[in-house]
Amino acid sequence: MGKHRGFLLVIVGLLIAALWVIVQTPPRLGLDLRGGAQLTLQVKTTEKVRQITPTILEATLKVVENRINGLGVSESQVQTAGDDKLLVQLPGVTDPEAAERVLKGTAQLDFRWQKPGTEAQLPIEKQLEGQLLFEQIKLLAAQAQLEGENKPTELAENQAALDKNKESLAKSAAAIQNLFEKTDLTGAMVREALASPVGPGSQSWSVVIRFDTQGATLFADLTKRVAGTGRSIGIFLDDKLISSPTVSVEYAQTGIQGGSAEISGGFTAQTANDLAVQLQAGALPVPLELVENRTVGATLGQDSIRSSVIAGIGGLALVLVFMVAYYRLPGAIANIALMLYAIYTYAVFLLLGVTLTLPGIAGFILSIGMAVDANVLIFERTREELWAGRTLYRSVESGFERAFASILDSNVTTLIACGALFWLGSGLVRGFALTLAIGVAVSMFTALTCSRTLLFISLTFPSLRKPNWFCPRLESAR
Repeated sequence: MGKHRGFLLVIVGLLIAALWVIVQTPPRLGLDLRGGAQLTLQVKTTEKVRQITPTILEATLKVVENRINGLGVSESQVQTAGDDKLLVQLPGVTDPEAAERVLKGTAQLDFRWQKPGTEAQLPIEKQLEGQLLFEQIKLLAAQAQLEGENKPTELAENQAALDKNKESLAKSAAAIQNLFEKTDLTGAMVREALASPVGPGSQSWSVVIRFDTQGATLFADLTKRVAGTGRSIGIFLDDKLISSPTVSVEYAQTGIQGGSAEISGGFTAQTANDLAVQLQAGALPVPLELVENRTVGATLGQDSIRSSVIAGIGGLALVLVFMVAYYRLPGAIANIALMLYAIYTYAVFLLLGVTLTLPGIAGFILSIGMAVDANVLIFERTREELWAGRTLYRSVESGFERAFASILDSNVTTLIACGALFWLGSGLVRGFALTLAIGVAVSMFTALTCSRTLLFISLTFPSLRKPNWFCPRLESAR
């Protein structure tokens, strides 16, 4: 009995934590619920790039992500669709044509040298830009929260602050650009960019870039110009400074020869790989063609939410009534476990930042039925034991033990199917697979832990320890 009381404390503790998460965390709504734009972009080949490889597709995706971040769209999603398409979802965007113009532009990478006399000004401008970027992240997070809480006044004030911050960022970027002078060395001359560890077992990473023949000559001249001066080489992507390495004095006479260079500066594995992908994107400029431009209205999203909520509540109510009518006391306990399941699952969605979409809600509602299915197996096994003449306590215990293998098998096969959908699917299909998988995992916990604990605790009350409350017409059948 002490073990069951301990499980009860865990269940109550999880319930309190889940309710706290639900109260404190606004839901993230997908494009189909919140409204916005969805663009499907075709990655096109060129004379230089005759085949769209996974590397080129990833590089292009990275550039598109960076441009969306520049648009200030919160909770946007960019993902591959097939071997040569990108699917871009922009919740809340009301002008998809403007987003299309920004996204379809080809990435422009170029190398510039820092002007003399700007050595002290560059770190100041970079620090100011960093502060503005940090403020932008805070404002975007507040924007998402206010939209979820439906506070129009505060939302308008935050949007005004966000617009002002964007203007300040644009001025900061322009000020940094003025510190550098353009050269003829561009990303079209970068042959390869790779992230590489500095040394064996080292936590620091660098980015190795290799130029073609013309780029190697221009890079040697560029490094010779700034070597030992304290000034840096500005690496710009779409006129935005992404790195500013310096060149040591040993290269002042000849510059860096060989067409290869290593950019260091305290990179982690992730930041080094990000920079390499950005450089590769600039080295492989490929055009994008709009295949589909779909706009979803906010009104349609609200109607969908309302219909989904009604369907969910209606289905849940029917399940609750059936469980009590057919299984009596165990059915009532299963209903309590089902309510716990719904609360736990929704809290997990919020905690993991799952974006709720219509297919995702469908997966959640479907998992409710699967959560009940586990209880049905347990209660039917319990009835079989009671019909065989075993005691009430032993029948309940045996019901859980005998049903466990069936529950585990059915849920594992469902999780395998969810894994296949998530791995091979895209867009809304992956949302359905994720929410269904989370629901199945939580349903196993509530059926095998919550229902079990509550059932055994109910058996400690003499007034509830009646076989007819677990198996109707048991005495008459005997």
